[in-house]
Amino acid sequence: MQIQDLPYPDPGVPDARSGPRFLWWLGRNQLGGQFKALAWGLLHFVAVSALPFCVGMAVQAVIDRSGTRLALTGGLMALCGACIALGETMLHRTAVTNWITAAARVQQLLARRTALLGSALTRRVAAGEVVAVSTGDVEKIGWFVEAVSRFTAAALTVVLVCVGLVVYQPALGVIVAVGVPVLALAVLPLLPRATGRADVQREKAGRATELASDTVAGLRVLRGIGGEELFLDRYRRASQEVRHAAVRSARMWSLIAAIQVLLPGLLMIAVVWRGVLLARDGRIEVGELVTVYSAVMLLTYPLRHFEEIAMAWSFSRPSAKRAARVLALDRAMDSDGSRAAQTPSGDLYDPATGLLAPAGRLTAVVCGDPDVAGLLAERLGGHPSERTAEAGVEGVASSGSVLLGNVPLDELPLDSARTAVLVQDKDPVLLSGSLRELLDVPASGLVSAASALEAAQCGDVLDALTQGSLDAEDPMDARITERGRSLSGGQRQRLALARSLITDPEVLVLDEPTSAVDSHTEARIAEGLRSLRAGRTTVVFTSSPLLLDHADRVVLVHEGRVAAVGAHRRLVRDEPLYRSVVTRETEEEAATEAGARTSLGDVTPDDEAVLNGVLEEIEETA
Repeated sequence: MQIQDLPYPDPGVPDARSGPRFLWWLGRNQLGGQFKALAWGLLHFVAVSALPFCVGMAVQAVIDRSGTRLALTGGLMALCGACIALGETMLHRTAVTNWITAAARVQQLLARRTALLGSALTRRVAAGEVVAVSTGDVEKIGWFVEAVSRFTAAALTVVLVCVGLVVYQPALGVIVAVGVPVLALAVLPLLPRATGRADVQREKAGRATELASDTVAGLRVLRGIGGEELFLDRYRRASQEVRHAAVRSARMWSLIAAIQVLLPGLLMIAVVWRGVLLARDGRIEVGELVTVYSAVMLLTYPLRHFEEIAMAWSFSRPSAKRAARVLALDRAMDSDGSRAAQTPSGDLYDPATGLLAPAGRLTAVVCGDPDVAGLLAERLGGHPSERTAEAGVEGVASSGSVLLGNVPLDELPLDSARTAVLVQDKDPVLLSGSLRELLDVPASGLVSAASALEAAQCGDVLDALTQGSLDAEDPMDARITERGRSLSGGQRQRLALARSLITDPEVLVLDEPTSAVDSHTEARIAEGLRSLRAGRTTVVFTSSPLLLDHADRVVLVHEGRVAAVGAHRRLVRDEPLYRSVVTRETEEEAATEAGARTSLGDVTPDDEAVLNGVLEEIEETA
């Protein structure tokens, strides 16, 4: 796999049982790149390590006054130089390719997992952790995958040099062969502590990232309630904790680096001292002493990769653990489904709650608990990310599949289920880019962008976008900032609603689509939604009387079951539980009303029928 071939046609199925298993899986899927980097690394390191032998041969040739051997040695040094340049260049290319392709694979896996889980991802994993995994953690994982092949080449080179020195000059080669493993293993006792401090640093940095992400997402609300300084102080403290943890981690790594400078220096002193004694006694030639000295000096170069692989492992292990934790999340049912791909039509029915949304009608659903409403909306979409029973959330049963035209949505492939039923949650995300790009979504082609924007009452939103983009004459070319943070909550809601309306699915499920909109705009949106979705099945989770009054059918869900069905005005009049949810009626107000009704207990059935008729005439006139 080359960089120009990215993205992967299929990134594969990761082994997400643990962080080390995930790293091993990544390495196995890049064996070709690893072997290429290993080959070029061996060429580079071996050529570097061969220079001392060439230097020793040249010195001895000068001492022996042999022009032929000196010329031969010069040619070997030129060949080594060419191999060093070629090996270093190609090693860098292949190593960077391994890094980028590994990071790209992880990013593709994260993107697919996000698309699979949908909005439930942030309910199971903090948004800041997802951001940390998809940015900094991806880089560190790629670093480890890239460093493995270079470390392997360095380790093999060290072994070859030690064996070569033992054969070339046993008296000094034995000292090097014994000392080099000591150099490589001397830092092992310090690695657990260094790794532990690095883990603490990563953990604190992750918490700081989560806090920053959550603060930025709610900055408008924080400014409104005066909590901006409070959260700024919290982030400042979290940032200082990260700094202290980073300093403690850096101290340990600096100690390891110092040891890896000190011990090779001691080994070199030992080799020189022993070599001088041997040369003075005439047991070795001067050229041999120069060769061994130069070899020990150059061994510090490949030995540095032992420190690098230790650092890469300590930093990538917690990153891989976090990535594996996100990639291990799965849906409650198979995303491939047991049925052939199709787009069913008909009534939408949930056997678990008894909720029925007739085909081609606008159905409003009232739930007292917003969390239950969100879970039920996901369930109606046929793609819940987790079993409600496992989540421990009361109010929505988990047995049975939602039926669309008698076809269980859980048995359809995920793509087919999402094509048939589109669910817009209460906090939809606006991607950055132009408005034209935002509204460029898979659609039936029957609803134009202008019609959707008009139905969602986006006129003032277009004006605001045009004023904020000085170079955009057409509102469709106006830029939307990241997550639409330059817009108000109501403006973001309306743009998201327009995007959903353009899609024009068979069934559209909206969870509180107007919670941040004023009442006048909400009334116009209700009219536009009813008009534009005429003949299509629409389910709206809301407690707003303005939306409820425009619904063909209103369903009250209480404690996981349908408690009442009817028109909004009749339910307000006849259902105390419905009235308490919609009108926010307190227990005292309900008791007062009940007492007033009790005082009218002498009203005859005929009188009550007359009163009901008068009330209905008043409602129709209104």
